[in-house]
Amino acid sequence: MDDLQIVREIQKGLLRWYDFKLHRRALYIGEAGSPLAECLKECGLDAVCAGIEETCSTEWEERYQGAFDYLVSVTDLEKTEEPQRALSIWKNLLKADGHMLLGMNNRLGLRYFCGDRDCYTGRNMDGIEDYRRAYTKKEDLFQGRMYDRCTLRKMLREAGFHTFQCYSVLSDLENPAFLYAEDYLPNEDLTNRVFPTYHCPDTVFLDEEPLYNQMIENGMFHQMANAYLIECAMDGTLSDVSHVTASLERGREDALLTVIRKSGIVEKRAVYPEGTEKLEVLLEHGQDLKAHGLQVVEAKLVDGVYQMPYVDAPVGQVYLQQLLFHDKEKFLEAMDHFRDLIMQSSEIEKRDMEDGEGAVLYRAYMDLVPLNSFYIDGEFVFYDQEFCEEHYPVNVLLLRMISSFYAGHMQFEKILSREELFDRYGLSPYLNRWYKMEGTFLSELLRRKELRVYHEKCRRNPEITADNRQRMNYSEAEYQRLFMDIFKGVEGKKLILFGSGIYTKRFLGLYQRDYPVYAVIDNNKDKWGLELEGIKIQSPDILRRIPSDEYKVLICVKNYLSIMKQLRDMGVKHYSIFDPSKSYPRKLKSATAGEHNKEEKPKKYQIGYVAGVFDMFHVGHVNLLRRAKEQCDYLIVGVVSDEGVYCKKKKNPVIPCEDRVEMLRSCRYVDQAEELPNGFDSVRDAYKLYRFDCQFTGTDYADNPNWLADKEYLERQGAELVFFPYTEKVSSTKLRETLIEERLKEERT
Repeated sequence: MDDLQIVREIQKGLLRWYDFKLHRRALYIGEAGSPLAECLKECGLDAVCAGIEETCSTEWEERYQGAFDYLVSVTDLEKTEEPQRALSIWKNLLKADGHMLLGMNNRLGLRYFCGDRDCYTGRNMDGIEDYRRAYTKKEDLFQGRMYDRCTLRKMLREAGFHTFQCYSVLSDLENPAFLYAEDYLPNEDLTNRVFPTYHCPDTVFLDEEPLYNQMIENGMFHQMANAYLIECAMDGTLSDVSHVTASLERGREDALLTVIRKSGIVEKRAVYPEGTEKLEVLLEHGQDLKAHGLQVVEAKLVDGVYQMPYVDAPVGQVYLQQLLFHDKEKFLEAMDHFRDLIMQSSEIEKRDMEDGEGAVLYRAYMDLVPLNSFYIDGEFVFYDQEFCEEHYPVNVLLLRMISSFYAGHMQFEKILSREELFDRYGLSPYLNRWYKMEGTFLSELLRRKELRVYHEKCRRNPEITADNRQRMNYSEAEYQRLFMDIFKGVEGKKLILFGSGIYTKRFLGLYQRDYPVYAVIDNNKDKWGLELEGIKIQSPDILRRIPSDEYKVLICVKNYLSIMKQLRDMGVKHYSIFDPSKSYPRKLKSATAGEHNKEEKPKKYQIGYVAGVFDMFHVGHVNLLRRAKEQCDYLIVGVVSDEGVYCKKKKNPVIPCEDRVEMLRSCRYVDQAEELPNGFDSVRDAYKLYRFDCQFTGTDYADNPNWLADKEYLERQGAELVFFPYTEKVSSTKLRETLIEERLKEERT
């Protein structure tokens, strides 16, 4: 499935679980081609589609009175100024044993308190304020409005519906991954289970998912759900489903619905026919783990449905969290025991040689993590072991055990850092390898590559969220001085970086060429005298020996507040804060940048950018550069370093980077050529480096999801990504292959 089809399937999770009776008649309020209309037909219903204005007419009420077994409407009620009239008519359209399903947004949803915009007015806080500022003027056209749960209940009763129940929907109606009946609360940690989505992620200033546990504890979970699915029953019989987990983003073979019924039965259903074998595999996995001495929740297949009993016990993740807060040593003992269970789960194909590689398991169960276990009578009892890899390093499972436990819980780091656990279980020597393997597994499972563009549109960017929250703490002028105009006043002054960690290394990689660094200072005495990129790390006391008007300090650490206070106490006047997520203007090498061809017709772009290896420079490169220069006044070329080439292609370039840069500088179409710092060669890093108006690349990347996501990113910054036709007859790879063939011919002769 492509990304558009996957997104359509995700939306169907709102209704896929419902126990519709086959071959009954349903009325869907909405467009016939919508995902939910399609879903109703796939559920075996005879579905009729109509618009809300049509169904609210007297003609419809008279013509179709008592005609439908089901009526489904999602958000349409929010778009009419007469919702009470619509509900009254819809009630009359149902049969005596009919059911109505309403999908409604909650104006008091947690997402709006986190900074999301109202889906109808496009402004913050309108729904929270019950629209008292939204439609006050005659010229204000009604676009729609959301309601809270209390108001919805009142409206339904007044329309004559006396039996109904609300399901809280997370993340929202378009991404319905979880549904909870109003008499049911989650018994698991939702922090690393929910992936919130937003109408406008760029205005969000607060992480949503860590708040759900607090909402549960304070009795506010259902009141502040982002949306509801409301089931209304004419005959008083409501669904017996308490909870639904929908994983429709996984594709046809892996998509499952997990349904918890009030009867105490937990069901897993395959969403598509291709997934039926998955349930048999799931049962086999449980039996295999049980055969290896692990405790598992008993399960069976009944008429093609995987069933197991509902377990009223704390999830292993929650048990371990509470243990860490109360007794660190017992927590470590419990984690050691969990590690032993992982080792016990399969035959060991290759034993741990204590060289950092770890053991290799014949069968590795990827979800053997605390989140997928219960803690019962002093033992971890496992469930939902869907995924198994053969001949797989156990260290990846140990990494998942640790990383899933810490995900979204920064406060745990204060008690016990994850690095300590990495060292404890021997993961540190090759930690990046284990992270990469885990990332590959999750990326393929969750279709992250295919959904990257979609996710960037609806999920928050952590950097933007942090920036929004940061901005709230300062006046406009103060924020501009501290975080935006960081290079203002640097000219003629000594530039001193405070901090010697990741942020400082990133600054040096990105900006040292334009803004030479005089010194690096750090509060950590153990670092004094060491060098960072050839610059000696010193004590902050050097600031006392330099007149305050002769230098500017850039704070290059994540937690900058204490350092700001330290600088103020030292009498430092000129300082700003470097934020690696921001892009700052750079100096262009040419004094005439942006002033080329003044007498000619203005070009479409001022600053253009091209990136590449440019190994074995050929006519394809020339064509790309010529086309780019035709569209911009000033063309910058970023050249991937030798180390960068090897990291990506696992082979060294024929021509060294220094020579490749000089070759490009001699090209008449190029105004500036620079070696890209290793690790800073992505589209987004390049934009932060050069602040170009347009990046040019070949059409061989035009359908690549990662490049399409980068295109969306640039457009949000006001820049563009333009694809040029690829010169197919020649490439560096083809030239390399030709040279190798010629060399082999010579050797044979």
